[in-house]
Amino acid sequence: MQEICLASNNAHKIDELRAMLGSRFEIKSMAEVGCTDDIEEYGVTLEENSLIKARYIFDKYRIPCLADDSGLEIMALDMRPGVYSARYAGIHGDHEGNMQKVLTELGDTQNREGQFRTVISLILSVTECYTFEGKVIGKIIHEKRGSGGFGYDPIFIPDGYTHTFAELSAEIKNTISHRAEAVKRLVEKLCA
Repeated sequence: MQEICLASNNAHKIDELRAMLGSRFEIKSMAEVGCTDDIEEYGVTLEENSLIKARYIFDKYRIPCLADDSGLEIMALDMRPGVYSARYAGIHGDHEGNMQKVLTELGDTQNREGQFRTVISLILSVTECYTFEGKVIGKIIHEKRGSGGFGYDPIFIPDGYTHTFAELSAEIKNTISHRAEAVKRLVEKLCA
């Protein structure tokens, strides 16, 4: 069974990958490989941040590693907040502030198209590095709806639905989400 480190200590992400990859791979958290470092995400794109995290673990521990980065991209805001989604209002993880800044910047703009996008980087060896992308297209509504999810979920309605991500069940969201699409592509590569 091949070991792969997920450059995260997020138990939900780790469990999700373990379930999707079955018994062929042993997914380990950063803590499980002995890494307690706070990896600085200094990239200006989702791709760069994803690769920075994967490369850090691979270079330090010489084990296969994968990492992801996600963001909300809004067409009328020139694809902002993008890579800065988690800290758009200035403080990392200020979901309320981030949503309010997006809604204020959009104002009464008619074009409210946006997308959530995830990029996963996988490094298996010095010469094997892969990137997988997933996205879900939708629109930004004018006010928050729903109490589920996190981040921008209360203001995002995916195409083909009438409810926000915060109103949809976790099962539906996890089936149609940007992360689910990127992970599916990752699994296809690893299990090929």
